[in-house]
Amino acid sequence: MSTEKASHEGAKTDHTEYIAHIESNGSSEATERALVRKIDLFLLPTIWLMYLLSYVDRTNIGNAKIAGMQADLQLSSGQYSIALIVFFISYVLFEVPSNLILSTSRPSVFLPTIMVLWGTVTCCMAAVKSYRQLVALRFVVGVLEAGFAPGVLLILSSWYKREEQSKRFAVYISAAILSGAFGGLLAGAITKDLEGAHGIRGWRWLFIVEGAASIGWACIARFLLLDFPLTSKYLSEDERRLASERLLVTEGSRASDGYRLGPLQAIKRSLSNWRVWLFTAGYMVIVGSSTLSYFYPTLVQGLGYKSNKAQYMTVPIYAVAFVCNAFTGYFSDKVPRHRGIIISSWLSISLTCSIATTIVTNFTARYVLLVLMTAGLWSSNALSLSFASSSFASMNREARAVSLAFVNAMGNLAQIYGAYLFPSEDAPRYIMGFSVVSAMCAFGVGVYGSLWQVARRGLLE
Repeated sequence: MSTEKASHEGAKTDHTEYIAHIESNGSSEATERALVRKIDLFLLPTIWLMYLLSYVDRTNIGNAKIAGMQADLQLSSGQYSIALIVFFISYVLFEVPSNLILSTSRPSVFLPTIMVLWGTVTCCMAAVKSYRQLVALRFVVGVLEAGFAPGVLLILSSWYKREEQSKRFAVYISAAILSGAFGGLLAGAITKDLEGAHGIRGWRWLFIVEGAASIGWACIARFLLLDFPLTSKYLSEDERRLASERLLVTEGSRASDGYRLGPLQAIKRSLSNWRVWLFTAGYMVIVGSSTLSYFYPTLVQGLGYKSNKAQYMTVPIYAVAFVCNAFTGYFSDKVPRHRGIIISSWLSISLTCSIATTIVTNFTARYVLLVLMTAGLWSSNALSLSFASSSFASMNREARAVSLAFVNAMGNLAQIYGAYLFPSEDAPRYIMGFSVVSAMCAFGVGVYGSLWQVARRGLLE
């Protein structure tokens, strides 16, 4: 009997034992709901704040630039762009290796450790004296943060059933949305209030404060994060068993986690799966379109708002996206096989708004279109991740780790070319940028529409 066949037979045996375990111990749906609430309590707040701080640490360079870093380091526009892009180069390159390490280690140790390290490097950025030092540290931060996002995807896919994942991924992504809404305002307060304190420039204090916050929360997270279902010390033996075996009801072959794949085997198993490539193409489209978030202040200024008001007018954009993301996550778990058409619908709205933005001249109307377009992209982002995660559920843990990291890594390639979509000379209509976004959204509608048809036939399970 082959290893996979044996694993499949093992899954059937474990499922039978699971049913017997429930009957013999008088377990019920109420018991399982209580366990899920306990898992939520440990995982979601901890991961949410970790992601919020990681997002702040990767984007604070933009706020530092405005606060005087570019002038102090005498950075040209091209040098600043390289400092931005080098983060994503190392980030993309190290996602898959990091997730392979995580799949064979303890998340409660691995994730806080890399967070302490990237927080430390962020603090060190306060001491940079030259362009080369800045680029080197940005590269290192990318290496260290590379393990976090795909690691969270692996953890969530290891604890929750298919029909439970959309809400949890929506919670996870909401951290990035709120970071976008208030990160700039917080950075402005730090750089203004601490400017010159102890003879240190405000932008240098920004790196110190936000890096220290990451270090502090990582130390706390070490005692809150759960490991994998069968190894988490915060659960009793019965809870660990239930947490693991309840997934067999819908993820039948999860017993395959009982054997291990080597790194090359896991990569081969993952990249030979057609589902991985379809989800990768779809996610690249969503993240590529979402790169316009880096230009919200610029775009809002181009719509007629000036200076500080432009910064404040970006907050409603994120606020609406936050609400739409929450509702989408909640209702998508009720119809898990229809995630594809929900994503296609949101991308269709974003496509329509993107095209209209280049045609409409009224500033207020263009602002409303930008709000709706952003809501569609952020809602699609969270749902696409939960859709991919649930579709990879039957994979061995190592193969699932590679698949999730690959999808996330290829999606983040868009951060590199997306930095050039909205040059200032294209203001106020930004025809090139919105044309590219429109094309990507149209492609995404087709990809997720196809995945919806496949999911309806049960071919993604």
